Amino acid sequence: MQTYIVGADESIPSIAKDNGFFWRTLWNHPDNAALKAKRKDPNVLMEGDEVTIPDLRLRQESGATEARHTFQLKGEPHIFKLRLMRMNKPRANEAYVLKLDGKLIRGQTDATGLLQHSIPGNAKGGLLLLKNGKEQYSICIGGMDPVDEISGIQHRLNNLGFPCELDGNLGPRTKRALAQFQAQNKLPTTGKPDDATKGKLRSVHP
Repeated sequence: MQTYIVGADESIPSIAKDNGFFWRTLWNHPDNAALKAKRKDPNVLMEGDEVTIPDLRLRQESGATEARHTFQLKGEPHIFKLRLMRMNKPRANEAYVLKLDGKLIRGQTDATGLLQHSIPGNAKGGLLLLKNGKEQYSICIGGMDPVDEISGIQHRLNNLGFPCELDGNLGPRTKRALAQFQAQNKLPTTGKPDDATKGKLRSVHP
């Protein structure tokens, strides 16, 4: 058993994939209970978090000699979801190309502007191309800090169109962006990251 220190852009699924586990095995391990209670989402960890990784156990299967046997590994597919919006309206039925870890995925958003695909647990990211490549957006999987951290709040606010600092400090621009987000979502405009505000941020931007 080892203690693993979470690095940048890592998550429980990516750590599990790199170490030969299903993500639920790590997330539900008793020694990771405190981390699970603190972060709540296996896809959103903070750099420096500690994850307990148990020892791998070999599994044996019996079979007749001089016979052909088929073994099927049950994977745990992970779904990448992204909703495209413009001026608070969904970019519906829009063609796109997703370049993800060297793989090209072509598709079209649905009526709500949503695209979703199965990806490996340790996928890192790539590019989203729209309008035949005229629009390009970098995709970073696992790069979002938890909403309980100021840095996580700042990234979510920026992604949602409320520009602020990205320094991990509750500065004047971040407070102003928080107040704007609160006003738009009919919350008390305190400019402070209270529980109601963090809960709303988490619901609109997991």
